[in-house]
Amino acid sequence: MPTLPPTGAIPPQDQPHRHRPLAESFGSDAERYDRTRPPYPDALVRRIIAAAPARGAPGALDVLDVGAGTGIEARQFRAAGCTVLGVEPDPRMAGFARRSGIEVEEATFEAWDDAGRRFDAVVSGQAWHWVDPVLGAAKAAEALRPGGRLAVFWNVARPPAGAAGAFAAVYDRVAPDSLAARAHRLPTAALAGYSAVFDRAADGIRQAGAFGEPEQWRFDWRRRYSRDEWLDQLPTQGDHGRLPPAVLAAVLAGVGAAVDALGGAFTMEYSAVVVTAALNGDG
Repeated sequence: MPTLPPTGAIPPQDQPHRHRPLAESFGSDAERYDRTRPPYPDALVRRIIAAAPARGAPGALDVLDVGAGTGIEARQFRAAGCTVLGVEPDPRMAGFARRSGIEVEEATFEAWDDAGRRFDAVVSGQAWHWVDPVLGAAKAAEALRPGGRLAVFWNVARPPAGAAGAFAAVYDRVAPDSLAARAHRLPTAALAGYSAVFDRAADGIRQAGAFGEPEQWRFDWRRRYSRDEWLDQLPTQGDHGRLPPAVLAAVLAGVGAAVDALGGAFTMEYSAVVVTAALNGDG
């Protein structure tokens, strides 16, 4: 599911899970979202599976994917041998995931009915910030089997310094009020900027009172983007899809020129960060 507006880009008194119009704006081009958004490291998927209770064949877990979006992480867990059910509030995203073979039920997680079903793991990729962190953790506890694992995770992107400065200049010039412009003005590095997101998830797990102490896992990886590949992904990020067409066109032209100046491509550094905890054994 969609990318979090970077910490500090929205008023601190607001909670991301209350920004439903933004949360549900990403389905306007579900095909582009699925085509361009990066998956998660295989090592992340393997570690979550290994940490969940095994009941049968290795890796054969029942997984609930919260905010399944177009099914990016659901397909990864399915490929690893899991049976996956998605919960997704946006019918456009849910429809795309179904076309890729993922079973999806349409609802916000807080309103979703588990109908007595239980799972070995509840996961959420790039989406838990749209869920009330306490209610979501309590709901996950209800849906998990004893000892089951809640694992919520995000890809955090860090462009190289030269690209970051050039991109910031574009947003300041043509879209100064956008979330991206405000994010580029933040003094903290991208990973540090997400610390409030990770802390909010961990605090929600603690307040739910049903889990062991949350852990944080990190998986670093990188991806090389050509100019066209990066411009194809940009409209799926933050509030790009809500910018006026002329402003979005100016952003794409400016960012494209910046990538051209870097030689037509750049390497994005990513950290995939997991906040996770096991359900207490007594359920």
